Amino acid sequence: MKHLGLIIGIMLLSSMVQAQLFTEADSIRGSVTKERVWWDLTHYNLNLTVNPEEKYFSGYNEITYTVLEAYHTMQIDLQAPLQITEITQEGQSLTYESKGNAHYVRLPSTPVVGTQGTITVYYEGHPHEALRAPWDGGITWTTDGNGHPFIASSCQGIGASIWWPCKDHMYDEVDSMDIRVTTPEHLMDVSNGRLVDVSESPEAKTKTFHWKVRNPINNYGVNLSVGDYVHFEEVYEGERGALDVSYYVLRDNLQKAKLQFEQVPKMLEAFEHWFGPYPFYEDGFKIVEVPYLGMEHQSAVTYGNKYMNGYLGRDLSDSGWGLKFDFIIIHESGHEWWANNITYRDIADMWIHESFTAYSEALFLEYYYGKKAGLQYIMGVRRMINNDHPIIGPYGVNVEGSGDMYYKGSNMLHTLRQIANNDEQWRSMLRGLNERFYHQTVTTDMIETYMAEFLDLDLDAFFDQYLRHTERPTLEYYYKDGYILYRWNHVVKGFSMPVKIWIDQIPYDLSPQTRWKRMAIDSIPEHIVIDQNFYVVGTQIIR
Repeated sequence: MKHLGLIIGIMLLSSMVQAQLFTEADSIRGSVTKERVWWDLTHYNLNLTVNPEEKYFSGYNEITYTVLEAYHTMQIDLQAPLQITEITQEGQSLTYESKGNAHYVRLPSTPVVGTQGTITVYYEGHPHEALRAPWDGGITWTTDGNGHPFIASSCQGIGASIWWPCKDHMYDEVDSMDIRVTTPEHLMDVSNGRLVDVSESPEAKTKTFHWKVRNPINNYGVNLSVGDYVHFEEVYEGERGALDVSYYVLRDNLQKAKLQFEQVPKMLEAFEHWFGPYPFYEDGFKIVEVPYLGMEHQSAVTYGNKYMNGYLGRDLSDSGWGLKFDFIIIHESGHEWWANNITYRDIADMWIHESFTAYSEALFLEYYYGKKAGLQYIMGVRRMINNDHPIIGPYGVNVEGSGDMYYKGSNMLHTLRQIANNDEQWRSMLRGLNERFYHQTVTTDMIETYMAEFLDLDLDAFFDQYLRHTERPTLEYYYKDGYILYRWNHVVKGFSMPVKIWIDQIPYDLSPQTRWKRMAIDSIPEHIVIDQNFYVVGTQIIR
């Protein structure tokens, strides 16, 4: 998600990354270590008590797993200043060694392949405070306009282990999850999935909210939101039937929310059209107000766009179309398909989340206002592209690539749509991706291969150019002796993308390569224009 501020942050980070030597801690955090690979997550049972006055957490997480390989040491992640107080299995205390934020748990014996086990990790402490959520990650502690505590988590990139103990790597999603959060009795917690129970403790003056997630969920998609909430709900009749849609907002914002969130059914209609059924009907869909801009928490999208259209009232495209929708409602909800349904295995492939979701903004506009609106929006956001570093980052060290993954990525997809030149096939591919990789973690190679095979195109050089190369393809051309001569420059080896141009308002389809080609024309051209749907540069060579 994290958008404009995150884009700037990623740009700065990616500049530093180029010269950075990664540490052992980076590899431990970002790679599938031998202490992770032998066991498969099946269930989390997270129990947490939140103390707003002390900004303090205490609780435990029961981690259930299936044994894939015979091994005896398990890596559990929990970031300081939170501390593990004990780890147990079947009532027996286990020994563990810590190396930074990684904690290596020694099991009593080597488990048998195919069996299941559960360990319980008890922890407590003051979790890392997010000073500028969601960009720096952690827990936001603040108060609402009536002085009530207003608390929320956000942890993409930095990792869920910033606030609860888990297997903190994206390659392995837990199959299901129970979340129980205890708060002061006048507050409410909203987390992922469905609320199945609220229990009260009059003596302790607390309430415990039990949420159940029935679908696989990635770690950073798990959220905690605590406040003086009121809620309303509706039912959306979607492609898979009745979808429960709920809204949790601060008490004073109820009427504003009822008006602004009328966009949610419109979003669901458009995105089910483009991407297929909402991926989490069993868990429902929620929007939850939080004290930061917003995040794509699965089935509990968090919202802080101040009930305005645009991005905090601003049109990111400067085309006028960006004010036709609430950016956070549309963008963060788009992540339900592109992040929560289809999830990257390594954050280096974060473009899979952000490029498709950034493109969903234009597709939403196209659905309601036509192709011209979508094109004007996609052209407008090009001004934020820097072409500074590759969109794909370094693997195995928990570092994402360039912030261009948003709008260079969305323009890459829009360009590919022109090459496919079949809008129904394009829509079928988007839906097919969500069906083929339903509730799965993926790599860039998996996505590239699927798209190339579905569209029956050789896209190796195309993806190399836009994802792994920084320069924008340049179409060079000139007129000589009754011919237009043309070629691609500033491109990777083998790049031969077709492109449409207009010569004196007459359209032509070209198939340039890196060597000069020529096309006969009847007269000296006065105006040559490249179709604006293609994210390329045109340069007339003077000969």
